[in-house]
Amino acid sequence: MSFKIPRVTVDGIILNNGKILLIRRNRQPFKGRWALPGGFVEYGETTEDAVVREVYEETGLKTRIRDLAGVYSDPNRDPRGHTISIVYSLEIIDGRLKGGDDASDAQFFDVKKLPCLSFDHNRIIKEFLEGKRS
Repeated sequence: MSFKIPRVTVDGIILNNGKILLIRRNRQPFKGRWALPGGFVEYGETTEDAVVREVYEETGLKTRIRDLAGVYSDPNRDPRGHTISIVYSLEIIDGRLKGGDDASDAQFFDVKKLPCLSFDHNRIIKEFLEGKRS
C-alpha cells in the first residue's frame, strides 16, 4: 500500500526597520520571483534547525528564532505538491547579506511596497504584520 504524504517546509520572516527580507528564487517553481527565505526540512532535522540553515544558505545571515509565526497547509499552496510550511520570525545575529544556494539575490523590501511574491507568501506576510496566526 502506498500513501501520499505532504512534505514539510520552513520559511523565515526577518524584519528590520520596517523592511522585510526576501530572496529571488533561482529555481522553479516561480524562478525569478521573490519569496521568503526557506526550504524543505531534511530528514532527521528539526524545523527550528531547518529554518536557521535555510536562511543562512540563501541569505548569508546567521539568525535565531524569535517566535513561531504560523503554519500554512493549504494543499494547493505549492505547485510541486502538498507542502506544509512552518513559518518563524527570526532575528539577525551575524553575517553579510548575499544571495546564495537557491537564491540569486537577497534584499530588504519596504513592507508597504512588496514585489510580486511566490507561493502564498503575500498572505503569510500580511497575516504576520496584522498579528494573526495561522
